[in-house]
Amino acid sequence: MEKLIVEGGVALQGTVRISGAKNAALPLIAATLLAPGRHRLGNVPNLRDTRTFLKLMENLGVRHERLGDVLTIDSTDLRSAEAPYDLVKTMRASVLVLGPLLTRMGKAKVSMPGGCAIGARPINFHITGLEKLGATCRLERGYVDAEIDGRLQGDTVYFDIPTVTGTENLLMAAVLAEGTTILKNAAREPEIANLIDMLTGMGARIEGRNTDRLTIHGVDELRPADCDIIPDRIEAGTYLIAIAATGGEGTITHCNPAHLPSLLEKLRLTGLIVDEGDSTVSIRWPKTKPRSLKSVDIKTMPYPGYPTDLQAQFMALMALSTDVCVITETIFENRFMHVAELQRMGADIRIDGHSCVINGHGLQGLSGAQVMATDLRASSSLVIAGLAASGRTEISRIYHLERGYENLVEKLTGLGARVWKEQE
Repeated sequence: MEKLIVEGGVALQGTVRISGAKNAALPLIAATLLAPGRHRLGNVPNLRDTRTFLKLMENLGVRHERLGDVLTIDSTDLRSAEAPYDLVKTMRASVLVLGPLLTRMGKAKVSMPGGCAIGARPINFHITGLEKLGATCRLERGYVDAEIDGRLQGDTVYFDIPTVTGTENLLMAAVLAEGTTILKNAAREPEIANLIDMLTGMGARIEGRNTDRLTIHGVDELRPADCDIIPDRIEAGTYLIAIAATGGEGTITHCNPAHLPSLLEKLRLTGLIVDEGDSTVSIRWPKTKPRSLKSVDIKTMPYPGYPTDLQAQFMALMALSTDVCVITETIFENRFMHVAELQRMGADIRIDGHSCVINGHGLQGLSGAQVMATDLRASSSLVIAGLAASGRTEISRIYHLERGYENLVEKLTGLGARVWKEQE
């Protein structure tokens, strides 16, 4: 097992290219199950999660080829409708094959999902939604066993809270249903719009893109399609925060600034200068001395609110601020596991229910330590803290990082960071 070594104290400088979004790539790969033939996906990130998902697709009978960031998927010869535990246990997004398999093959058997230990994240919204469309679902020995007689039937599904994977699963199930399906209180994340673009290219009829009310008019069949994965807004935000935390200056490219409205506003409130281009964002410190970060409160919310996947990274930044701020987590109940590790590096953080109170000690407030990654985004917060800290930080269990950040070491090194991997 590998660990990440970070020698802090270097201001990151330069340009970094943002990869395709993991959270968009996985549902688009799943969508290829809906239509036999060869699909082409561009800007696909090469990550542990995408590789795991492709192994799951292989197990179903799907063939694929990768050339650079282009993935060709042939879903003609499905031989199985089962997603086994061994492949699903490490990645919650595996549940995304449930809707496509059910509507394509009339049945699906999918292991209850695993992934990061950041909260329960139940799939009851998926199951009740599919049952509303006429599926019979049973939970047996850790599996969701679903089947339909004929075709799914369009109906109205209301989500008690917006759910990204639930919205995606119901979208993919409904496009081949008979009649019209309406999804109310649907999630509005950019990754869902990317999926809608893919499904529309396959011949689906969907209204309400970028809204919380999606109307899907079922069609008899779909065709293969070509689609590009959108830039990863979480990776983009992570690098912006890392550059800021180290007192550096840099530009992220091949991104979509419109996907980061809340983060960019929060960064400006700290006193940093943020400039947006069509596909770039630059960040720099003002020339005033002494340098200091203003403390800024955040509260995670469904899109377009502040993303929960950038909460841990912003907390590392706020540990370097000059005053007290409050970070409130409303999406996942266990998403403060990085707090103890940041405390080991000198951060003054107190957990109070669903909120954390951070007493910033300025830009010199962190020091290197041995820490352990607990989930994907917590891992990146420790990297940011290590880059900003004095001394050496050793981060163990970095396989979490490899699930969601493509070429992390190479990209950070390109910005001037002193970071490398070693064996535990």
